[in-house]
Amino acid sequence: MKKIMNPTLLVTGLLLCFSFSAFAQESPEDSRKKGFITRYINKIFNDTVSQEKSQFLFYPVMGVRPETGLEFGVVPLMVFYANEDTNNRLSEINAYAFFTFNGQYGLRINHAIYSDQDKWFFLGDLDFEQFPLKYYGIGNDVPEDNIAIVDATQIQIKERVLRKVLDNFYIGLETDFRSLTNVSFESPEDSDEPLDIELPFGATGSTNFGMGIGFVYDERHNVLNERDAFFSEFAYLNYNPFWQSDVKYQLITSDSRFFTPVGKNDVLAAQLIGQFNFGGDVPFNQLSYLGGESIMRGYFDGRFRDRNQIAAQVEYRFLPLKLGFSNRIGATVFTGVGEVFDGWNEIQMNNLKWSAGAGARFLLFQQKDIFIRFDYAFTRDGSNFYLSIGEAF
Repeated sequence: MKKIMNPTLLVTGLLLCFSFSAFAQESPEDSRKKGFITRYINKIFNDTVSQEKSQFLFYPVMGVRPETGLEFGVVPLMVFYANEDTNNRLSEINAYAFFTFNGQYGLRINHAIYSDQDKWFFLGDLDFEQFPLKYYGIGNDVPEDNIAIVDATQIQIKERVLRKVLDNFYIGLETDFRSLTNVSFESPEDSDEPLDIELPFGATGSTNFGMGIGFVYDERHNVLNERDAFFSEFAYLNYNPFWQSDVKYQLITSDSRFFTPVGKNDVLAAQLIGQFNFGGDVPFNQLSYLGGESIMRGYFDGRFRDRNQIAAQVEYRFLPLKLGFSNRIGATVFTGVGEVFDGWNEIQMNNLKWSAGAGARFLLFQQKDIFIRFDYAFTRDGSNFYLSIGEAF
């Protein structure tokens, strides 16, 4: 669900202060003598907020991406329990807003909110971006170098409203709104050749709305860092002109996650996902794709895209590491495999895409067991790194 950031170079105001503030303790008199920023940073790193109380974090980020150049942004995060009751599941709302000097900007908001006694579950994402996409083509055997830059205005609003009907089992409405406008396909900046490709379906833009039903089994108590639970979602969505869509097709998605403790602090986590489009033509921007900061880390978003996708990943988390000087530093190692395809006969075991990597963790909210994560992942194509709050899944 989370899609916060993936810059080539990233610096945050909080992380710059790790070496100065991570383990500092100060007296009230010292605190009064320091400025607002220093007090705020110390308040975050020296977290003493009781478990049942809500917490809000807000910090600036700055980064550089090949598509945007210098990028500035802010990241707010709020975590809370309904009615401040820790018997309820931990809810979270986080966002990332950014702009660049190239006239690019975006806002991403995602949430997982549980009502009192976990009777209702609201799970969703909102993305609004004026931001270029790298387009490599369609299929599982497309060139390593992208063949076009797609400049467009993108809006996606995906929401699930789920009601608990049995213990840990939810059923409800799922909706997905997608809009791609002001679309232009251009040659990559490092190419002197004019663009000469067959444009994919949806290249002129489209607006689509899908509606359907979702089934969720959810044992998680902390969506940002689960240690012992099972989660599974199955959803069916129908994109139809009746819902004011430009196209007509159907989508089935499945997402299953398994978490089990190993010893006192470690966690073994695994995830299996599938996305299957059928019944009509699918715009290129709505095809299933590999890559991003949640699964198949290391691949650029949309590096491979096609009608269908299957992917799996396994991660071993040391949360925290057994260090003598701190109990707030963690680490992880992970690997994943996946493939996109049009027909099942295209899947070849010796051609599966893979990714692997490792990461560092810092325990941000001690009472709520929430970590900042920094992951470095590599693939056949190269490598990338990711910074976010909460685990990848």
